[in-house]
Amino acid sequence: MSTSRSFFLRSSDGEIFEVPQAVAEKSQLIKSMIEANFADPEIVLEKVTGEILAKVIEYCKKHAQSASKCELKDFDSKFVRVDLACLFDVILAANYLDISSLLDLTTKRVADMLRGNTLEQVRESFNIVNDFTPMELKALKDQEKWAFK
Repeated sequence: MSTSRSFFLRSSDGEIFEVPQAVAEKSQLIKSMIEANFADPEIVLEKVTGEILAKVIEYCKKHAQSASKCELKDFDSKFVRVDLACLFDVILAANYLDISSLLDLTTKRVADMLRGNTLEQVRESFNIVNDFTPMELKALKDQEKWAFK
């Protein structure tokens, strides 16, 4: 399959990005559209903002190049050093666009960020309000002891 064709990806806020087919096809959603001849030269991605689409394209471009594993590992490590809100938006975009390697990378980063945190630290990081009554919390702790070690 020729990878010389370009596609224009339009974000939910109207930004347009020109990308080569090899980069666009890192997304299984877009690849399926191309293979089924459903892809116009301009593909509208209604669930991804321009800011996040730019990040996703940066990732896809790097992974479409023939880079060494060491180089990709270094790139990936730096790529996920973003604030939590951005990370979550990239996770949602990777899921929507069906880019499993990006979804794996970003969800692993969230897991790494949570590892070793107390329940209160997790609540604070994710702005989760503890709406359990003291009785409900005690019952939960009694029932799921492993989770409160």
